[in-house]
Amino acid sequence: MEKNFRSLTEAEISTLKDQNCHCRTWHLIKVKEGFCADYISSTKFSGNIKIGILEKTFSLAGGVEKHSAIRCATIHNCSIGDNCLIENIHNYIANYNIEDDCFIQNCNIISVEEESTFGNNTEVLVLNETGGREVPIFDGLSAHLAYIIALYRYRPELIKNIKTLINNYSNSIKSSIGTISKNVKIVNTGTILNLKIGPNALIDSASKLENGSVNSTVSDPSTIGYNVIAKDFILCSGAHISDGAVVIRTFIGQGSHLGHQFSSHDSLFFSNCQCENGEACAIFAGPYTVTMHKSSLLIAGMFSFLNAGSGSNQSNHMYKLGPIHQGIVERGSKTTSDSYILWPSKIGSFSLVMGRHVNHIDSSNLPFSYVIENANETYIVPGVNLRSVGTVRDTQKWPKRDKRKDENKLDLINFNLLSPYTVNKMLIGIETLKELQKVSGNNSNEYSYQGAHIRSSSLTKGLGLYKIAINKFFGNSIIKRIENKVIKSDKDLQDILKTSSTRGFGQWVDLSGLIVPKGELLKLIKSIEDGTINNVDSIHDFFNELHSSYYDIEWDWVVQQIEIWYNIDLQSVTIEKIIEIIEIWKDSVITLDKLLYEDAKKEFSLSSKIGFGMDGKSSRMEADFECVRGSFDSNPFVTSVLKHIETKGQLGDSVIARLKSIK
Repeated sequence: MEKNFRSLTEAEISTLKDQNCHCRTWHLIKVKEGFCADYISSTKFSGNIKIGILEKTFSLAGGVEKHSAIRCATIHNCSIGDNCLIENIHNYIANYNIEDDCFIQNCNIISVEEESTFGNNTEVLVLNETGGREVPIFDGLSAHLAYIIALYRYRPELIKNIKTLINNYSNSIKSSIGTISKNVKIVNTGTILNLKIGPNALIDSASKLENGSVNSTVSDPSTIGYNVIAKDFILCSGAHISDGAVVIRTFIGQGSHLGHQFSSHDSLFFSNCQCENGEACAIFAGPYTVTMHKSSLLIAGMFSFLNAGSGSNQSNHMYKLGPIHQGIVERGSKTTSDSYILWPSKIGSFSLVMGRHVNHIDSSNLPFSYVIENANETYIVPGVNLRSVGTVRDTQKWPKRDKRKDENKLDLINFNLLSPYTVNKMLIGIETLKELQKVSGNNSNEYSYQGAHIRSSSLTKGLGLYKIAINKFFGNSIIKRIENKVIKSDKDLQDILKTSSTRGFGQWVDLSGLIVPKGELLKLIKSIEDGTINNVDSIHDFFNELHSSYYDIEWDWVVQQIEIWYNIDLQSVTIEKIIEIIEIWKDSVITLDKLLYEDAKKEFSLSSKIGFGMDGKSSRMEADFECVRGSFDSNPFVTSVLKHIETKGQLGDSVIARLKSIK
């Protein structure tokens, strides 16, 4: 017998019988020292039962208090910890380890019916509804690992080994006994079958939950609310499903929220996604994917940092072989109301998609673009989103909206707008646009590109915007590198700017939030393929090291690219040349900020004030607008842009003055 547990005394059995309790095998009930039978009534026990002490009083909303107790229930083969309240179980609770301080009330059935992995190793058919990119979900799944599983199918040994690791983990937690951890509250809920529930979780008025894990933590509880139906799922810490949401074969990442009758099947939602009202089918929703409208359908696509407008839609069922087509919308993009994209297509990062697009477009090498419809044709306006207030505002708000409180963060998120990933895309974009000019001629009014059109004026402006952004990024990197460093000569400067590593050289990739060099990713892949890495924790450690070393590795890439961009050799670069680059940086930053300032003005134009000053003279329009929206000059974003211009100007002048003072 486990220490501190004993059999019931004859007096306790008699008390339980007097309180309308029933059991054919009283000797299989073990109780903790200090047990009192007074708080157990109208309950039927069977199988092996353990019961802790019942001393705690629960304080409920409205001032109601309830003492810990077990009443009006049927309990089979369960262990019940200290100070639990279990009452009004209309059917039964079977095969569960219920830990201390749990509150379970007004439920139908809570049961583990067979040996279960609690949703782990469920295969989710992302991107291709007919299969081929399925991702097995499990408690430790990150967006980055899922990215590799879904997209690197051409490396079968890699996929086989990762699936083996996930299968090994799933088998390690397989059990015919479920767990309801400490401080869990389950009330007014219908059916719970084969669930593993972490500490401090709240399940309130759910309809049916089957084969899943609720990975709540003390620091970041998870919640399942009213009328939710969930099957074959994993809910991470701090995540919420509520208000009639239906999720089938779905992974819900840390800090994510699915509600207001949102429906999802065969989909992955990683950190801080917010999805309401609409529908998702076979999507890979990377961090901060947001869709809020009833008429929106996200299907067979990969997204991250997405804001989907009302009526956003895509098609993955083009030919007669079924729904086999997929699409990629790279990080930071937006789709406007009633936008439509025909898959397969690929949209570049931080792009705006407006209108209906019925050709297979690929704007991935033209980031920060508008992808718009005109007369049933797709037009790309390269780089224009670099001067958009919305783009900058989004990158500022994402870190502030990180809802995760769990110290163990599964997704490692790089929020940077400009990075080796996006800057390299712009470098390729410049080459692409110049090649279009060269092939079609400078006198062309319009160019054809990847199923779309680019107007000559748009191409020219795009080249200019890309150059400004690239100069800004490289200048930022140099200033960060030399800031607070002692420089007395060209040699000192050369030593500071050099890199002893090549880890960041070459192409970079966005692993759904984590930005890494492709060379480092290939090292991980080879280590998994040859068995050097043989558990999922080691994979996460690899990602974590890359994430924590980002700025050091980024500098490797910057050094390589700066030498090409400015046609210099950093091993022999002079102070005068660096001053010249910082002057270019200062001009680029101020130019871009002024463009943002002008873009912000549109929000305060006369047309934006239509509808203000109702039932009064037109002169009251301005006053009403300012009462609601404030004035342009006092707007926080506007003042921050002006402050940024001032600050960066002063920084540039300060660095230049310091360098000029060196003899």
